[in-house]
Amino acid sequence: MKVYRCATVVKGGRRFSFAALVVVGDRKSRVGVGYGKANEVPNAVEKGRKAAQQNMITVKLAGTTIPHRVMSKYRASKVLLLPAGQGTGVIAGASVRAVMELAGIKDVLTKVYGSTGPKNLVKAAFAGLASLRSKEEVAKLRGVSLA
Repeated sequence: MKVYRCATVVKGGRRFSFAALVVVGDRKSRVGVGYGKANEVPNAVEKGRKAAQQNMITVKLAGTTIPHRVMSKYRASKVLLLPAGQGTGVIAGASVRAVMELAGIKDVLTKVYGSTGPKNLVKAAFAGLASLRSKEEVAKLRGVSLA
């Protein structure tokens, strides 16, 4: 998703380290987000990939879209996810688009409010997908039957 370069100033000059924000998914309703840090880029990406695989969730889908509207927040970022008709496509910025496409969502509308930093947006989108519920789950939680 994104690689960050960090620098600390030491007696001999600058010492660089790297951080990687990684999104993994099977494009069939499973997606995960991870963040890894190391002194070299490949090591940071590998750590991020492992963290993302351990952090995978199964997303509830309604066909090619999401079952209902959801607004999720992570720190200063808010992400609104709206179900869309078939053929609409993924209407999203780069950060949120990566999460949606790797989760296997083909039709969704998104809107971002607040901070637009990739770390916060990816985590907010991930939290939104984790909070999705199917009609059957909601009916069971409320103790009612679907007509």
